[in-house]
Amino acid sequence: MFKKFIDNSRAKSPWIMHFDCGSCNGCDIEVLACLTPMYDVERFGVINVGNPKHADVLLVTGTVNPRNAKVLRNIYDQMPDPKGVIAIGACGLSGGIFRECYNVIGGIDKVIPVDVYVPGCPAKPEAIIDGVVTALAKFEGLKG
Repeated sequence: MFKKFIDNSRAKSPWIMHFDCGSCNGCDIEVLACLTPMYDVERFGVINVGNPKHADVLLVTGTVNPRNAKVLRNIYDQMPDPKGVIAIGACGLSGGIFRECYNVIGGIDKVIPVDVYVPGCPAKPEAIIDGVVTALAKFEGLKG
């Protein structure tokens, strides 16, 4: 009974954590725009947290390189199950314009499993919010 309550709470009030792998900050600004009064994702129960142990959904922007791949993997491993991962922007999806650089591994999915891809350069706040809602379908499936 308590587990069902927790699972329902995760779907109704997801806590998100944002991690920047090293982007140009275009997508980061758009992620933060989602928290402003114009888009106000908090009305949906979304709360931005700084600790991966408290997060349900991980928003990742930027290209992955060998140095931040270890940090990204560490953050992912610290998050409790079930967890959702959203790759945001062209760089998060494939490495973007930097994909041919010597130090770029590629997209987020080269390091951790990704549930939702949000394209764009930069991705629009509406698309990011839609990606979060799509990721919540993973938690909706837990209700039983």
